[in-house]
Amino acid sequence: MDGRALTDFPCVGGNISRRGAEALRKGIWVLCVSASLRDTFPRVLGAYTLPRVPGSAIPAFPDGPNSCLVGTIMSKTALNFAGQGAQAVGMGADFAAQIPSAKAWFDRANEALGYDLASICFQGPEAELTRTENAQPGIFLVSWVACRLLLDRVPDLAFHATAGLSLGEFTALAAAGAMTFEDALKVVRQRGRFMQEACDVTRGGMAAIIGLDEAPTREVCEQAGVSLANLNCPGQLVISGPADKISAACDLAKARGARRALPLPVAGAYHSPLMATAQPKLDAVLAQVRISAPSVPVVANVTARPHGQPQEIQRLLVEQVTSSVRWEDSMRHLLAEGFTRFIELGPGTALSGFMKRIDKTAQVLNVADIPSLEATVKALTT
Repeated sequence: MDGRALTDFPCVGGNISRRGAEALRKGIWVLCVSASLRDTFPRVLGAYTLPRVPGSAIPAFPDGPNSCLVGTIMSKTALNFAGQGAQAVGMGADFAAQIPSAKAWFDRANEALGYDLASICFQGPEAELTRTENAQPGIFLVSWVACRLLLDRVPDLAFHATAGLSLGEFTALAAAGAMTFEDALKVVRQRGRFMQEACDVTRGGMAAIIGLDEAPTREVCEQAGVSLANLNCPGQLVISGPADKISAACDLAKARGARRALPLPVAGAYHSPLMATAQPKLDAVLAQVRISAPSVPVVANVTARPHGQPQEIQRLLVEQVTSSVRWEDSMRHLLAEGFTRFIELGPGTALSGFMKRIDKTAQVLNVADIPSLEATVKALTT
């Protein structure tokens, strides 16, 4: 309900019952008006809709003879998962040191992979963590642990969709039950390895284009022979392609009015045709994994719309390797569907920053470490 309280609606005598107060804590707006206003209340709401919560009805309100429950408006929550580039030495270390269940997840990951990924996350060295085959499963793991810890602390938190940036799409699918933890972790490790192999046989690069709209940036890409890799938020796009062409594209972007065009310290040209050799390998690995229908909508990077059947999930995950990440469009789709709260899970706060530029009215929370976990729990429970 766009964050406004009932008192912001004139002519409505409203109150929240004891049951309603509990529902509010779970992210559900419960609207209670006097029985005499029951027929006029939808008209007061104007353009607001009253979607029915699955399994609920509109019964007589139990907490007073002169009140009635006229509807519910979900304050819909999406979980967003970090992508490559968010990695930092030390990520997840305080989780494992202070919370036994977190340490158990890191131990479980080490056993599944057959090597000490947790140690690389906690202690580095940075060069080892930055390697794609370690960065991708490392970010997946820390993001997964952040998610589980949040749900442990706020067990009645309802989330209604998930999304993830690039590799974060795998975490989003796992969080929605489309893959098991172990399967997704192993696939992401293989994905990172395949992409590293593609980097080793190509000389690619990426650059952030700041302050230039999508249409002129696409024209720059076409002129320079590079690809538009990420559409993150207004004013922040990322291009990808052969390293020598990236340099020329940066010059063209500045000439077209970009405030900045910054080459990024990455190993290769992700989300461009230079990653094509990774696709058949990833497809073969995914074919060996059981993919189920997700329990909530999971927004695909390629389409900026929810995934469909398991076969489509596999196809889009393979396609994603060489396709643009349509992050801004993905978030705008969720906003249009009534989502008002976005919780970023995993190292860094890049996704939170993007959302603040996409829609300043959205509630943005994050869990990256113990302090941010505590802050988010407090925001959700008080």
